[in-house]
Amino acid sequence: MRFMHSTHKQNALDVLRREAHNFHCRAFDLERCYRNTTSLFGEPMPIFTQFKRALASCAMLCFASSAFGDDVRLAPSGTSTASKCPVTGAINFFTTAAAAHTSEQESPEAEMDHSKRGTTNRDWWPNQLDLSILRQNAPMSNPMGDKFNYAEEFNKLDLAEVKKDIKTLMTDSQEWWPADYGHYGPLFIRMAWHSAGTYRVTDGRGGASDGTQRFAPLNSWPDNANLDKARRLLWPIKQKYGKKISWADLMVLTGNCALESMGFETYGFAGGREDVWEPQQDIYWGPENEWLGGKRYEAEKGELENPLGATQMGLIYVNPEGPKGEPNPMEAAKAIRETFGRMAMNDEETVALIAGGHTFGKAHGAAPPAGHVGPEPEGASIEMMGLGWKNNFGKGNGDDTITSGLEGAWTTTPTEWSHGYFENLFGYDWELTKGSGGAHQWKPKDKSAEGTVPDAHDPNKSHAPMMFTTDIALKTDPAYAKISKRFHDNPEEFKKAFSKAWYKLTHRDMGPHSRCLGPEVPEPQIWQDPVPVADYKMIDAQDVASLKQAILDTDIPVSDLVSTAWASAASFRASDNRGGANGARIRLAPQKDWKANDPEMTAAVINKLEQVQQEFNRTHKSSNKQVSLADLIVLGGCAAVEKAAQAAGHDVTVPFSPGRTDTTAELTDAASFAPLEPTADGFRNYLAPGHRRSAEKLLVDKANLLSLTAPEMTVLVGGLRVLNANTGDSPHGVLTDKPETLSNDFFVNILDMDTTWSKSADDENIFVGKDRKTGQAKWTGTRVDLIFGSNSELRALSEVYGSEDAQEKFVHDFVAAWNKVMNLDRFDLDQSARMGSSL
Repeated sequence: MRFMHSTHKQNALDVLRREAHNFHCRAFDLERCYRNTTSLFGEPMPIFTQFKRALASCAMLCFASSAFGDDVRLAPSGTSTASKCPVTGAINFFTTAAAAHTSEQESPEAEMDHSKRGTTNRDWWPNQLDLSILRQNAPMSNPMGDKFNYAEEFNKLDLAEVKKDIKTLMTDSQEWWPADYGHYGPLFIRMAWHSAGTYRVTDGRGGASDGTQRFAPLNSWPDNANLDKARRLLWPIKQKYGKKISWADLMVLTGNCALESMGFETYGFAGGREDVWEPQQDIYWGPENEWLGGKRYEAEKGELENPLGATQMGLIYVNPEGPKGEPNPMEAAKAIRETFGRMAMNDEETVALIAGGHTFGKAHGAAPPAGHVGPEPEGASIEMMGLGWKNNFGKGNGDDTITSGLEGAWTTTPTEWSHGYFENLFGYDWELTKGSGGAHQWKPKDKSAEGTVPDAHDPNKSHAPMMFTTDIALKTDPAYAKISKRFHDNPEEFKKAFSKAWYKLTHRDMGPHSRCLGPEVPEPQIWQDPVPVADYKMIDAQDVASLKQAILDTDIPVSDLVSTAWASAASFRASDNRGGANGARIRLAPQKDWKANDPEMTAAVINKLEQVQQEFNRTHKSSNKQVSLADLIVLGGCAAVEKAAQAAGHDVTVPFSPGRTDTTAELTDAASFAPLEPTADGFRNYLAPGHRRSAEKLLVDKANLLSLTAPEMTVLVGGLRVLNANTGDSPHGVLTDKPETLSNDFFVNILDMDTTWSKSADDENIFVGKDRKTGQAKWTGTRVDLIFGSNSELRALSEVYGSEDAQEKFVHDFVAAWNKVMNLDRFDLDQSARMGSSL
């Protein structure tokens, strides 16, 4: 180590220790070391120099272990004698590789060791456009197979029998994880709540609908500590019913059963959540690289960064001690209002949920977590078998449990539905203290409160109730206090509010009422965006043909018909199954005024389509056959695509499935639709100002929300460009001399080497394509357009559609992808008709 400067050595140690602490490293991560070495050596360095010095730093630290006083050999009982890094505990691949070199060369398995990770494309080019989210949840990762129909399996369940088994489990305390108060109900309520509570209305991502609490990062968030035990307790029930009930449904159902088993009447339960089988890569959880980091607030406005919902990395909502651990109830109220608002809850629903949830159970902080609690599940050792947070304090469970670090119960009857939460909140004056876990919490000033709360495990002990800072906020914030006092004075009103808010919390991300399965589904709620059930006969194939012609006879331009149909259908987002063409909400507030939808053009198109609708419905009134405006909007787009294909020499029939109905303003919660407004839609070359991410990344995000694959995204962009469907009639990317003709010209011209591209002098996001020889301007395009010639993956796809023999394939694939988008919200159709076959 003499040849390494002491300051550099200490800096290297600091970096590696910090990374090991932040990420609980168990194997040395070359990527992180590489990324931290620019500043490590105090000077900017070429990429290869950085990387080599990073490796050298690790090597020196590992080789010179004796200089730091650490033993670097595994215990004799271990199966390996590999050297280990004294800082991270990682295997020293330098000495180990040298010792094993000969045996590796001789081993045929060495060539097949895919666990060895080299430098990836993302390491070399961190700004490379990532298309992987368009491949997540691919059929190859699903063990159930393409033909598996979860809805059919769920409908075979005897739900009453499942609930009986779950309720029996509630009081079947296990020695390896004893139930508080002899009842697992509060633990399971927390599990269900935290499964659903990741939902955010901003982009519809998160929530309970796909069972992702089983996977990283959610299974290892600090706020989900010890919920791994809840899911293990449930495994025998999941094992018994197998494919008939998903983990996603089981977790929510178990939360309902927990409430019911403790005397609360729930509002209802709906099944239909189908599990995914891998972590979801499309969800942005925040910019921080350490648990409970809070770098997500915009410095100027102090607002939480969009689309995030929680205040700190690894929390479901807010820090119970107060913002950033500061016990300020008024500041906590601000954070509560913002985070609960971002999951579509108003003040009344927020108060009901906090008070109702804290009516049950207790918090766990038998001792400070530091020094007692081990790594989370994803960072734990292999013999932990997927469990985490191993606790070495006392017994490690029961009355020695450490979870949040806060300690105590809110009410005197933690396993019974009661009005005790509000009685205690308003019945005592509260003062700040620190509990046994070292966390800020609140205790009654009145000594009479002592001994009123039973101990969770020892009948000879009792305690005073406690409150979180976030509980005190419900008493100090004027708006919350008014609601809390009303609930305190009206127990039945509180009970009803909690039941409805709990149902909304656990079902908000399922989408429309039609997706809800089972015998306990209540009537449609306004937040489920209801559409009326048709009370008339649907149009048939002959009607469809005549209506297409009637629409074309209105002389609405092809581009306007396509744009209006796209604006209506592409409002759908698969994250929470909201939006889409059904209901024709594009004619209602707020969608009719969205800038991306070209309000004036859209209104003119809808006006003419309404005339077609009225004429058809008038002439078919006697036969009770009607057509909805929602169907006509989509049908108009289909007719326009067919006309454009014919202009290109292709006779195609675009599939169309009638059955959409028209909803009303009374059945539309306009405020809840506001977050669906597109501020970026690369398919229409629309980009509102103020985005941090590039236009091409926003395009991929939009494609993900539309459940599109990379080929589907590619062919739709190319087709919509030549159909002249840009917002505001923008010419950017319309790389054709024959607009409104469904040709592959976009791909031919974006790949044309006779064109050179340069940034526009007026807008760095706009580019000008010039003739390579003459320098004459030919085209303009955006980042979204140029990415199909710039990005290697998208260029490969563009080459497929830009080939001379690709015209027919292009039209076929565009029609298939178009049909998929038009039917994304048609949950009444079978899966193949709704989604088609992905390209």
